[in-house]
Amino acid sequence: MKRFGTTSLAIIIALSAALAGCGKPDANGSSQGAGMGGEKVLTIARSSDIIGFDVHNHGFTGTESVHVNMFNYLVKKSPDGKFQPDLALSWETTNPTTWRFKLREGVKFHNGDSFTAADVKFSLERVAKDQKLVEYGNYKQIKEVKIVDDYTVDIITSETEPVLLSRLSRLGSSMLPSKYIQEKGIEAFLKNPVGTGPYKFFEWLRDDRVTLVKTDTYFGDKPKWDKLVFRSIPEEATRVSELMTGGVDIAVQIPPTDMKRVNENKTTQSLSGPTTRVMMLALRTKSGPTSDPKVREAIDLAIDKKAIIKNLFEGDGKETMTAITPGIFGAKPDLFGKSQFDPDRAKQLLKEAGYEKGLTINFTGSVGKTLKDKETSEFIAAMLGEVGIKVNLEILESSKFNEKRNAGTTGDMFLVAYANSMFDAALLYKRLAPDTGYDNPEVLKLLSAAEKNMNAQEREKQFQQVQDILAKDRPQINLLQLVANYGTNKRLNFTPRIDEITYADEITLK
Repeated sequence: MKRFGTTSLAIIIALSAALAGCGKPDANGSSQGAGMGGEKVLTIARSSDIIGFDVHNHGFTGTESVHVNMFNYLVKKSPDGKFQPDLALSWETTNPTTWRFKLREGVKFHNGDSFTAADVKFSLERVAKDQKLVEYGNYKQIKEVKIVDDYTVDIITSETEPVLLSRLSRLGSSMLPSKYIQEKGIEAFLKNPVGTGPYKFFEWLRDDRVTLVKTDTYFGDKPKWDKLVFRSIPEEATRVSELMTGGVDIAVQIPPTDMKRVNENKTTQSLSGPTTRVMMLALRTKSGPTSDPKVREAIDLAIDKKAIIKNLFEGDGKETMTAITPGIFGAKPDLFGKSQFDPDRAKQLLKEAGYEKGLTINFTGSVGKTLKDKETSEFIAAMLGEVGIKVNLEILESSKFNEKRNAGTTGDMFLVAYANSMFDAALLYKRLAPDTGYDNPEVLKLLSAAEKNMNAQEREKQFQQVQDILAKDRPQINLLQLVANYGTNKRLNFTPRIDEITYADEITLK
């Protein structure tokens, strides 16, 4: 098994090559014709389908891993985390709340429309002003986008904004074709999306696959592949089988128990790398039994995080009491790598809370959304049963789970794993209140202050104070930092990215 350090911000998922229409692998286990004059088709097996093509209305890495090949940001991050030009060539601050961006000229959307400042204004003001959009909370800091000329914009924030470049280089900030959407409507766009990226939309067979094809009008380097196929295969065993028989070129979320088998196969190898993703429980703090802090603490103390890591993840993972992992701005190291397992104390807390004879909670989990999510939910339910908490466990397929979570109908508690695409503590706390109803005034005051604080040292301390409070109040019970496991065809040059995003043109054949 190859392993990469936490500073390796290179490439995530990817794919090999194949002849168009050729479904049978050759003797080497790779699709025929790869790199030999035939059409180069890259196929990746994912654990779930995309949410859709509204770049502002999702918060999922898996969906963004498709979007990044179709759309562009103003700013992008290099493999080592540095900001680089994308649709913006340069930027500067003209006053504490105004950033000026010079845009790239000659860029075309896939439908032929030119990219201009009007598209920047339309895209960013849409996500910054429409509260119904999932990414609104991460962009509401933008007060206005002023057009200086066709290729110059001023982005004006409500207050000082220390992480604007981070916001503009992550999901939720892709540029949309304003003319097309204004003329045809957003529904027409969602059925036939167009961006400025190296690959354009071909088809989406819901719960099966998304297919993109290269475009000859891309402003950057020529696309390396003729076609990208993102297959949705929720079943772990099926993903592994498809990889090992040459049906796909890369498979994500390889079960730890299958990593050795993949690595020993003649044509495939297993890879693993760190992520910013933390698996956690989100608990309702305004209603039901989990509104009692003693019940939330009892749930935390009843869970043996080390046992979860050992039994379900083959030891790959790290227990944590915070969602902000090392390497993320605002991390508090003394809360990472620690857990509190004390079932006897958990029983005592339940007794003090008036549940000496036990209680029942409703728990929602998912299958195929995150590695071992179903098994983790079942393991936790069994542990809670040991201290007298009966669990009504509902396991949902990924899209159904997302619907219930966004609607706030997931019962008393749900399991989720969040990554940090901004590499800043501010991002994860955007889900705190929506997921749990938590509204501690002290926490809200600290987060509000940190959001606009340009003093990095003060801002870091504010985030660390928040983590100390949350570790005691437990609106979220953080479980473990996840490791990303992949299986790939050996003919690929591939390195996992810590942000788990798939940039197809960072993938090459050996």
